[in-house]
Amino acid sequence: MPQQVSTNLPDLVIREVTSGVWTFSRPFGRGPLGLLPWGGRSTAVKLHNGDVFVLASTPLTEDTKSTIDALGTLKWIIAADIVHHLFLGQYKKEYPEAKVIGVEGLREKKQKNKESLMIDGEYGVDPPETLYGFEDEIKACYFSGFANKDVAFLHVATKTLIVADLLFNLPGTEQYSKSKVSPKVPIIGKLNPESGMHKRLLWTIGKDKDAMRRDAKIVSGWDFERIIMCHGDVIETGGKRAWEEAYSRYLS
Repeated sequence: MPQQVSTNLPDLVIREVTSGVWTFSRPFGRGPLGLLPWGGRSTAVKLHNGDVFVLASTPLTEDTKSTIDALGTLKWIIAADIVHHLFLGQYKKEYPEAKVIGVEGLREKKQKNKESLMIDGEYGVDPPETLYGFEDEIKACYFSGFANKDVAFLHVATKTLIVADLLFNLPGTEQYSKSKVSPKVPIIGKLNPESGMHKRLLWTIGKDKDAMRRDAKIVSGWDFERIIMCHGDVIETGGKRAWEEAYSRYLS
């Protein structure tokens, strides 16, 4: 059964990054016993007509819901890749009229987990020309060659690129700013667009190099200044340079 709205979390940071774009950031651990401080983040975008697009990657708390409701009508609940899906049912329960849009394999994964969640669209399954209704204001590029089947989104009006695992910027100081846990990732330290480790990681999890080159170039051709990712600190300025640095092996 889908979860009810969660009670407010003391470690959740809600912030309006720029006009009409809000983030919901908090701690999230990965690795053995969840000991690696990776951080988690959802992002909500208000469109010109008052519709709201949410990349849902953190629990739907009472204050998250009130923030979304103040923006407008939630129309799209987005799973930006195959692993950022844990809270989709929680959002869908509260917003039954919203469309759930994911990626190839999400419907099968939910069925395997015996979760009765209606998936309204899947990048990589639906025809490439499929439009879900937000494309006049939010562009999308599906990375079919990426291990997690990620989608990059661009909110054109604010020049904001929104991604899940296509880019990291660790440590996530904002995501741990209300936590007693240090954001520093043991052994790894910094995992950001400039680090060699980040570039090697992106190369390794790019399973189809030609598809990765194609899609990295598409995103590089977009006009953006800011990057909001699920894991790590938001890159407020110089986002295009950061993207091209991180994906330099694919763009060369």
